[in-house]
Amino acid sequence: MKPSFIPGSTFEFSYLVPEQKTVPHVYPESPLFQIMPPVFATAYLVGLFEWACMEAMQPHLEPGEQSVGVDIRISHTAATPPGLTVKVQVVVEAVEGRKLSFRVSAHDGVEAIGEGTHQRFVIQSARFLEKVAQKAAAHGKG
Repeated sequence: MKPSFIPGSTFEFSYLVPEQKTVPHVYPESPLFQIMPPVFATAYLVGLFEWACMEAMQPHLEPGEQSVGVDIRISHTAATPPGLTVKVQVVVEAVEGRKLSFRVSAHDGVEAIGEGTHQRFVIQSARFLEKVAQKAAAHGKG
């Protein structure tokens, strides 16, 4: 990772919530999810926080590097109907070698909808995929 990624850096990311990112779409095979209200799902908010942090990191990665999420702790405090735009604010809290810590928050244009922390770890893509393939092969899945 380039030395340009430093604590205190900020990033903003916007996402227009479509119907497909509502609670009934999380696990379509689950009758319990199917009867839930069609609002932006916590599962997709988690993914949105991860996506925003990945976008913030992207210009600072070296060729062959990616990142994986290793910890996320968030609250989801308000419902967002499809059609609203969620704005995510990302603040880099710490850079410790290949481990990066972020503070994240989201607002849907009406109210704050969530906040928390997220950590990502920078990996070498090829090496990571090799380890995953070895794990799958060892368990008859590769």
